[in-house]
This record gives sequence, C-alpha cells and structure tokens, in this order.
Amino acid sequence: MKKVHSVLLEAEKIKDWMVEIRRDFHMNPELGMEEFRTRDKIVEYLQEMGIEYITGVAGTGILGIIRGREDGKTIALRADMDALPIQDEKAVPYRSTVPGKMHACGHDAHMAVLLGAARILKGKQEQLKGNVKLFFQPAEETVGGAKPMIEAGVMEEPRVDAVLGLHVTPEIPAGEIGIKYGQMNASSDSIKIILHGKSSHGAYPQDGVDTIMMAGQVLTSLQTIVSRNVDPRSSAVVTIGTINGGTQGNIIADKVELVGTVRTLDSDTRSLVISRIEEIVTKVAEAMGGSAQFIREEGYTALINTDKIVDIVKANAEKVLGLDKVHVLKQASLGVEDFAYFAKESPSAFYRLGCRNYKKGIIHDAHYCLFDIDEDCLVIGAALQVQNVLSLLEEEQWSY
Repeated sequence: MKKVHSVLLEAEKIKDWMVEIRRDFHMNPELGMEEFRTRDKIVEYLQEMGIEYITGVAGTGILGIIRGREDGKTIALRADMDALPIQDEKAVPYRSTVPGKMHACGHDAHMAVLLGAARILKGKQEQLKGNVKLFFQPAEETVGGAKPMIEAGVMEEPRVDAVLGLHVTPEIPAGEIGIKYGQMNASSDSIKIILHGKSSHGAYPQDGVDTIMMAGQVLTSLQTIVSRNVDPRSSAVVTIGTINGGTQGNIIADKVELVGTVRTLDSDTRSLVISRIEEIVTKVAEAMGGSAQFIREEGYTALINTDKIVDIVKANAEKVLGLDKVHVLKQASLGVEDFAYFAKESPSAFYRLGCRNYKKGIIHDAHYCLFDIDEDCLVIGAALQVQNVLSLLEEEQWSY
C-alpha cells in the first residue's frame, strides 16, 4: 500500500473545515468589487488563526502574511474572490442563495484552498525560513484586481520572490493536476469598430454610402488576419460578437457598430493583429466611400509561467499525488487570467487543479449554471500549495 504523504494527511484533517468555508462562500456569492461579506468572512478566519493581515487592498482585497522564525525568501499564494452573474441551477444544499449570482468559476474553492494552506503553514510558522504572503484578490472576472493590488504594494516589503496560483478545472479528475510550461493563458483586447456612411432611401442606393455592406466587407477581411497574416505556429483569435446598425428595412444605414475580442499568446502577435484590424477597417471604409473609427481597450496581459517554478510544482505533485496524477499540458488556453500580472512581477507558476468526478455527476464546465466541484480537490490544493511553499523557501531548491 502506498504511503500517504504527510502534508496530504494534514490537509485531510481540516477537510471538513475547508468544505464548510467553500459552501458558505458558494451560498453567498458576490460580484467583483462587491465582495464585502466575503472579505469580512476571510478576515474572521485570519483572526481566528492569528494571521497578520491588511484589508482595503485594491478595494475589497486582503493581504495576509505569515512571518517565519528567520529571514529568507517570501512566497505569495493567490486566490480570487468574485462570483459571476449566473443563476445557480444546481439541486444541492449549498446552492447560491443570491438570485442571479453564482460561484460558477470555482473562486469559492480557491479561497477555501488558500485558507486551508494558510492554516497548515501557520502551524509550521516556527519552522519557516522566510515569509508567506496571502493574496485574496477581488474582481478577477471583471475589471481585474491583480494589477491594482500590485500597485497597492503587495509585492513589496518584503519583496515577493515567487508567486503561486491555481484554478479548479472539470477537464481533469479530482486528485490530479495539470501543469504548463511557458505560455499558460492568452492576452485579451476588446475592440469596437464604428463605420460611418451616408443614409438614403433604399430605392436610391446610389445616393447613399451603405455601412451594412461595408460591415460585411470588414467582417470578411478580418478573417484573413489569422489565416494569412499570423504565423501558423502562433495562435490568435479575432471574434466579432455583436453588430448593430440601421433603422428601417428600406433605408440605407449610415452607421454600424461592431464589437468583439482579440486573443493572442505573445506580444508580437498581439501588436500585429491589432495593427492589421485597424488597417483593414480604415481602408475598407475609405474604399467604399465612408470612414471608420477603431477603438481598442487593452485587456489582460498573457500569463507566462516560469519553468523553474513549474519544475518544483511538478516534482512536489509527483511526490504528494503520484507520477500518474500530474499532466503536462501541451496547449495554452486562449482564455485570460489576471494572475498574469503577478507572474510579470516575480517568478511564478499557475496550475490546474482537477475537480471532475463522473460518479458524483460533477462534469459541467465553468461559467455554467450547473458547475460544481468534487470537494476532495480542496485537500489536494491545500496540500500542494503548502508543499510548494516549503520547497520554495529552501534556498538550495532554486535561485534567481
């Protein structure tokens, strides 16, 4: 019989406590920058554990810190706090009690894992050579709380040497994890295209400049960016999600608005795609006798893991869970994750924590009204984060 790793046993002892925390958060979800009850509950738990903390970080964010017995590195662990505007349709006792709001992306689990890891690490405080920072971050799903937390100084005094994050995923069974070297998540940009033409009666199209036709040409031309301008070995997505224009079926439309998103995995491709969109939009409009406005709103940066830190996470997971429980992911996600801003500041690793369980019917994707997790994953997440911190605080394990 395989011997169970000691840190897994420690996490198993507090499983019921973590489940209780997760279910409380799940029943009381709050949207980004509205996480007031969530903040207050986290503060209660930190106070009960005797962990030093600061509130009001980037709004509803919290910074906790566990100071070791002597100086050393500082490792940060991050959990996001916000829920989504989705109606919870699950038939479970811990179903959301707030109409139209739900933890449909697992942030309730992330907070429970971080509090579990904090409890175990607090018990080892006298053994720690260095510090552990706890980032409870608001608004990952909306405006992004990571960058404001960094601007508020959470990476300094003491300076964070490495930062770790995780995200539950139903793509992987509970008890297993997925790691990714290098590029983990894409960058994002929101785009708005406003086409201007000239209105006229539909019976006399020669007197107008038709922005409906112009929009059709723009849409067709935008599809050539990925297929003909982006290196096939790179990745990019250009999606137009809404199109609005016109007032009557017999009137040539003088204005059309298109709104979409761009996803890329590296800065060069990002610049190329944005440049080509603006060029196509402007020149197609001019060629058809109209004009165009192109508005770009820069979103999250790409999340790029540090290979040496991923190596440590991989080694720990193989030791704690077993070799067959660790999956090396080959492809990056074109979804975005604002942990990327922490990753830009310090060496980092962000990994996937499996939460699927077919036997329990836990099979639904995130951002869906039936999303749930196998709560056994809370034990796995807490244990791994503790072991990762302990390894990273050992001087001989890595250096930068």
